[in-house]
Amino acid sequence: MLRILAFDVGERRIGVAVSDLLGITAQGVETYTRSDNLEQDVQHLLKLAESYRPVKLLFGMPRNMDGSYGMQADITREFADAVLAHWDGEHAFQDERLTTASARRMLIEAEVRRDKRKQVIDKVAAVLILQSYLDAHGNT
Repeated sequence: MLRILAFDVGERRIGVAVSDLLGITAQGVETYTRSDNLEQDVQHLLKLAESYRPVKLLFGMPRNMDGSYGMQADITREFADAVLAHWDGEHAFQDERLTTASARRMLIEAEVRRDKRKQVIDKVAAVLILQSYLDAHGNT
């Protein structure tokens, strides 16, 4: 297995995480603040992909607690489609239910100040999304 680059796509920010080369652990890369230009946002993330050379892009897919898809899933799909139009490698979607809540709880327990939490919560959520994917898929 080689690297996987994961995205927690939001309306204002995108959390980014990357796996190690063995596909065992996820590490946070950055929280990217989106511009008003979709193509600019896509190009920024593709440059990250160039530097990490992942074999797969992973997008956190928001779902409602009943498993249905809502408005945020449409935003994620639209963004993923824009990225994938420029990507030749593999991609996947990972259920991201409760990852932001889990990330917030982890940061509060770590006594991270509120202003700092806002800066890193999306990156931590991306790490949780990627780690759950790696745990579920092993070294395949």
